Amino acid sequence: MASPLSEKAISEALKYGNALLKFISPNDTGATGAHQAGFYLPKSAWEIYTPNTPTKGRNAEHYVKIEWHDERTTESVVHWYGQGTRSEYRLTRFGADFPFLIPDTVGDLLMLVPTNRTNFNAYVFDQEDDIEEVIASLGLQPFEHWAIYKNGAAQIEDTDACLEKQFQTFAKTLQKFPTEEVFSNATHEMLAHCFKELPKNSLDDKLLKYYSTEYRLFQVIERQICQTEIGRLFKDVDDFLHTAASIMNRRKSRAGRSLENHVDNVLSEANIPHEMQPHIDGKPDVIFPSKEAYLDPKYPTEKLLVMGVKTTCKDRWRQILNEGKKVPHKHILTLQPSISSNQLTEMHEAGVTLVVPRRLQNEYPRNHPLKILTVEDFVSEARTLLSI
Repeated sequence: MASPLSEKAISEALKYGNALLKFISPNDTGATGAHQAGFYLPKSAWEIYTPNTPTKGRNAEHYVKIEWHDERTTESVVHWYGQGTRSEYRLTRFGADFPFLIPDTVGDLLMLVPTNRTNFNAYVFDQEDDIEEVIASLGLQPFEHWAIYKNGAAQIEDTDACLEKQFQTFAKTLQKFPTEEVFSNATHEMLAHCFKELPKNSLDDKLLKYYSTEYRLFQVIERQICQTEIGRLFKDVDDFLHTAASIMNRRKSRAGRSLENHVDNVLSEANIPHEMQPHIDGKPDVIFPSKEAYLDPKYPTEKLLVMGVKTTCKDRWRQILNEGKKVPHKHILTLQPSISSNQLTEMHEAGVTLVVPRRLQNEYPRNHPLKILTVEDFVSEARTLLSI
């Protein structure tokens, strides 16, 4: 259940119309050995947090006051580094006892709400219910990079012209939201039409491409269909709250189902026998090779695999320990862009192996014992295990 803190953060983002979200990485905390710890800021949204333009050949500083959710205040600095090979904004100067730039905060969600160019409100969320609530409320997807809420709306990344045309054509045929399966299938068809080279991409890149493209398609559909719904005159406050809750629940449901659908598709493309959401003990997300094999007492247990599919898994990874109990060693596929070393050690001790797309692994700490596979690695191991 989300906390009042996430509700307060969402309310402020809506009030001021701007917010920046990202998962804290080892590089932010200085855990990678970098000489300067601090938060990188997205260059594409510089107007909402600094007057200093991203001008090549010069450095600049902009002083800001940040009110953090734990009631501390920092007199911080937004640096623009434009000299030499650098071209980046970075938020620094938090004080020696600052608690949100330490290794244990890796994987937490940072949310900055600029109330003006010299004052920010800031939140750090470590509970997945809060993270899910914030992301769904603002319609953002901060998995590979900063997510930007600007001028009262989620900022959509530049989209290929071919995909944009496909999005609009698909949207015109809809009067109501299609099922998650229809969304996912349409995404695959659009990408196949617009990106002829996609079949040659790695399974890791395909999965991220499928997921991020469906997110952008969903944004287009949501704005079209919900515009009429939110533009009408509400009967009362309860009517408004019911509509808002419906939009929120739809966003949350889509995110999880979307990843499951695309994992299913990637595994099928790789010809890996599997079954999604089998009705066995605990109902894991994926069983390999099948529910029938799992229930067959003569089938070798060492040739079974159980996998959880989680967009984030800071805490919910423990759920899979009670799923498919016949298989002691579990796999979890996640898009969580980083997790603290302590949590990774806990996963290792619990007999869990993470599967993380290659690009997202760049933000993971290195000083931990947990085995982390790419999607390609997992498919290769599964192929060997299942004797395919």
